[in-house]
Amino acid sequence: MTEVRFYHLQRRTMEQALPKILEKVLERSWRAVVLAGSPERVDMLNQHLWTYDPGSFLPHGAARDGFAEKQPVWLTDADENPNGATVLVTVDGCVSDRMDSYDLVCDLFDGNDDEAVLAARQRWKACKAAGHALTYWQQTERGGWEKRA
Repeated sequence: MTEVRFYHLQRRTMEQALPKILEKVLERSWRAVVLAGSPERVDMLNQHLWTYDPGSFLPHGAARDGFAEKQPVWLTDADENPNGATVLVTVDGCVSDRMDSYDLVCDLFDGNDDEAVLAARQRWKACKAAGHALTYWQQTERGGWEKRA
């Protein structure tokens, strides 16, 4: 059974939250795949993860970089796992048919976009029906996360 965490972004953007989540993944020596909505979005995230914080280093790659098997974080718009990741992070409302092959799935959605919230509710229902262990996380005023019922 896969643990699926829904991250309701309200105070920070996905671009602000994603690096912090990926840092936590790497701190645990896990590998991740980030599934984005388009090749252009992958390119944007690829650049962003190199520049989001001048004082940090978040190793990652995408198809243009190659060497997928060596990348601790793989950015893609395809439902793939070429780096042997145990964590999947979905953005842009993406859905994977391979959720069962991960230990943890993190679904990041924009809580300030009504359509994104409705779509996340549908993904929640589908994950629940599939028997996954679900948790819901909401941003706190200080920028952290709080697990909600």
